[in-house]
Amino acid sequence: MPTDFTRRSLIRGITAATAVASLATGLAACGGNSDAATTTEAAKSGEVVIGRVSNGAATQTTIKVSEVKSISAELPAAIKKSGKLDIGIGALPAGFPPLAYVGDDQKTLTGSEPDLGRLVAAVFGLKPEVKNSTWENLFVGIDSGKVDVAFSNVTDTEERKKKYEFASYRQDNLAFIVPKKSTWNFDGNYENLAGKTIAVGSGTNQEKILLEWQTKLAKEGKKLTVKYFQDSPSTYLALNSGKIDASFGPNPGFAYHNKQTANTPNATRTAGTYSGAGASLQGLIAATAKKDSGLAKPLADAINYLIKNGQYAEWLKAYNLSNEAVAKSEVNPPGLPLDNS
Repeated sequence: MPTDFTRRSLIRGITAATAVASLATGLAACGGNSDAATTTEAAKSGEVVIGRVSNGAATQTTIKVSEVKSISAELPAAIKKSGKLDIGIGALPAGFPPLAYVGDDQKTLTGSEPDLGRLVAAVFGLKPEVKNSTWENLFVGIDSGKVDVAFSNVTDTEERKKKYEFASYRQDNLAFIVPKKSTWNFDGNYENLAGKTIAVGSGTNQEKILLEWQTKLAKEGKKLTVKYFQDSPSTYLALNSGKIDASFGPNPGFAYHNKQTANTPNATRTAGTYSGAGASLQGLIAATAKKDSGLAKPLADAINYLIKNGQYAEWLKAYNLSNEAVAKSEVNPPGLPLDNS
């Protein structure tokens, strides 16, 4: 899925109150500039705290991880000598929980993306230096060398491979969200949408996919009703009142909403996922570095170390994103084709 669509829909998935709070804290952290202040973090040696000051988006978890010298030896000499890993995040101005946003201390950039960057930095034996910017300036930062690598929900695409190299770490998934009491499930089969009323964001990749399914069902003499709402609170109100059966959008935003409503009368659950790249390819989110930087392989090796030793699973579980796990990090795996990038 093109990540600009992903990010737009994630922001739509935040409640209005959360969006306002995130915007306020984001601006407080950066003083209104296009780039937030750099934060160098020296956590207790051998430990990374996941979900710190996450305002309920994650279960705070302390993960043990230390330098793996066989992997850190693969790093470009300049980065190893610097003693730090410059991690780029494109979360200004408002952030997009649970992936990246300013925490409840109004200064720490938290979320699953910067936390994975911190874990990888620990495997490298480097201090994580997290730099927040707008989405556009994230890529400017990579191009200029201001950041070494982006952990910012960047989709692996063939178009982006012209300038960047990738190490995959998470599935790029869409999802259906339903009331927790609902017995309906998608089960990966568009036929199960027959007779249902589904909400979707206008102008998004998920709308494109849903309308394709609507056309297929119409040819079979079956009806799928698609609804649009002005904002996410209106969508969730319609879901809670039974005006729609489900909403279709980016999985992380829905995972966040599930966690936030878990102990309320309006609890929700995920009723199935679908690749943001469509039926023919599993979309992937990847750590992104400048092409020919020499970082893709050590990044993949670090992520695979975390997968093999269980820290990766702990990280995903803390953010309720276990359904986006990959079995292996790959260097420059097949990405979204050029005709859909």
